[in-house]
Amino acid sequence: MEPDRVRKQFERIGRFRILVIGRANAGKTTILQRVCNTTELPEIFDGMGNRSWTLSAHYCCQRGCHNIRNEFVFRSNKAFIFHDSCGFETGSEDELNKMKEFVVECSSTPMLHKRIHAIWYCIPASEYERPVTAAEERFFNECDTGSVPVIVLLTKTDCLNLLAIQEVRDKDEECDMIEAKSRAVDVEKKLLIDMQEAVVEQLHECKFPPKSYLPLARMNKPECSDQCTKLIMCTTDALDTIALQKLLISTQQTNLSISIQYALKQ
Repeated sequence: MEPDRVRKQFERIGRFRILVIGRANAGKTTILQRVCNTTELPEIFDGMGNRSWTLSAHYCCQRGCHNIRNEFVFRSNKAFIFHDSCGFETGSEDELNKMKEFVVECSSTPMLHKRIHAIWYCIPASEYERPVTAAEERFFNECDTGSVPVIVLLTKTDCLNLLAIQEVRDKDEECDMIEAKSRAVDVEKKLLIDMQEAVVEQLHECKFPPKSYLPLARMNKPECSDQCTKLIMCTTDALDTIALQKLLISTQQTNLSISIQYALKQ
């Protein structure tokens, strides 16, 4: 696409809009903060662009006053608009229907600046024994996102390290902690592979399966830039137009690695 056409498309689309889905404690807020390079909580606006709550009210969804149509914007990177689906994973029929209505409306609206461009569905590795619940199955069987790609993020995968250490020590009771940590590296990798394969196998059978899967670790650590790069590149690859790909890359102007990786793919 020619530069002028891309620029005009940018102007029509506006900011990159992402719907984030996942149960409580899936690490959603941490991911958004890292992508936007901040530790602050977002400003929250209603669908008309009016600021509706203070930053400290970000966890308002826990008190039952959450609205999926509210827009979360971080001061550090206003090129993103996020929506949070908090609530539907509890099994509420009403919340699921609201989310489906929102996805259908915002994936096909003629107002390009109101469209969602990607969906991040967070599944925490801390739920290793049962990562896919009835909520995930319902979403991927009932929610047709059209051309909007859904990327399943396996979050908090570093917590598998504790499971790996425990598995090593269960098999060898005489193994001390230092040795267990060393031997746990390969066990942890195997646990992640097994978990990802189980999630892919279960969701692949659904009517509307995800487009991509991505494990993430250390998102609560300062040295997680490589994980953010992986997330942005995975999302970019899932998008079906060059204009949207370039719009997403443009949100990461301070991350030279992402710009280089994208340029090399063109």
